[in-house]
Amino acid sequence: MILHSMSTLLKAENNAAILGAIATALERSDEAPFWREKSLPFCEAILSVLIPLRAQNLLFDPEGRPHAELTPALLIRWCDLLSLKTLAFTLALSNKEGKLLRTKFSPDLCSTYQPIDLEILGKYLSGYSINLQDEWIDFPITNYNLHIGMTTLIAKILEGKF
Repeated sequence: MILHSMSTLLKAENNAAILGAIATALERSDEAPFWREKSLPFCEAILSVLIPLRAQNLLFDPEGRPHAELTPALLIRWCDLLSLKTLAFTLALSNKEGKLLRTKFSPDLCSTYQPIDLEILGKYLSGYSINLQDEWIDFPITNYNLHIGMTTLIAKILEGKF
């Protein structure tokens, strides 16, 4: 039931509704408060860019392949910290150029892209030592490992295990 609800929310609802459902599931979980406190801002950062991409019918995966809808599986793909960092740079470049870059969408569709506000995602990533000026500067492996733990928790929520 929760899986169906989360899938439905991801396909059509706004950030607040999706985050509210995730927050409720986190509260019901038996995970340590540390994981619950870290996971909600992580989801907020990801959704802050995926929801606008969904609204523009320009969702894509980390390999740049188009996706018709926001699914739990696609959301989990973007939970990888390196992928999320790459997404931030892709959207920043796209905002600057006025068209969606680094994807396998047709040029016509890429030209329909409207700039996306990257403030929430940028604040989140900078809080985990992600250099937002130079895409090729690495970040601490401990931050990557922390995000693996959060991704596991988010996957359980999206699978309806809480």
